[in-house]
Amino acid sequence: MSSNVGLTTPRGSGTSGYVQRNLSNLRPRDNAAPYPRDLDGVRHRQRQPDKDILEHDRKRAVEVKVFELQDRLEDEGVDEDEIETQTSALRKKLLEDGKGGATNARDLKPHQVHELAKAKIEESEKLRRALGISADYEEGGHWRKQEERQREATLERGKEDARRDSDGAR
Repeated sequence: MSSNVGLTTPRGSGTSGYVQRNLSNLRPRDNAAPYPRDLDGVRHRQRQPDKDILEHDRKRAVEVKVFELQDRLEDEGVDEDEIETQTSALRKKLLEDGKGGATNARDLKPHQVHELAKAKIEESEKLRRALGISADYEEGGHWRKQEERQREATLERGKEDARRDSDGAR
């Protein structure tokens, strides 16, 4: 028993007297909102895939196929030199073929976030081109332009009214 914490004696309490922290007690957090208050100022940004990770995964898939070929040839009892030439030829062919391959999002697993991001960007770009949307399109830009035109028109009207009043006062 130390620092006057807990029971003075565990006798009769049905416990060992060991003091533990209450982990189910929720402490109030800071008052900062987890989301921005101005939703108009927030723009959606597409997550960009890491090119190094994509390249690494592509090379890893090539090496898996090369290793499968090597394992199959070893099981068939092919000579070591022949195995080396066939695996290097397959490796070279796969590395050349996989340079600009399009990603199919249906074949991807949820943990392949960079591949999914790349597929989503390709899909969005394809859809943008199909719908004829310009690359520099900004969401809600039409409404902002319309509001600016209305603001300019009211300012012009205000200037004309002021001019008319100053002319009429003379």
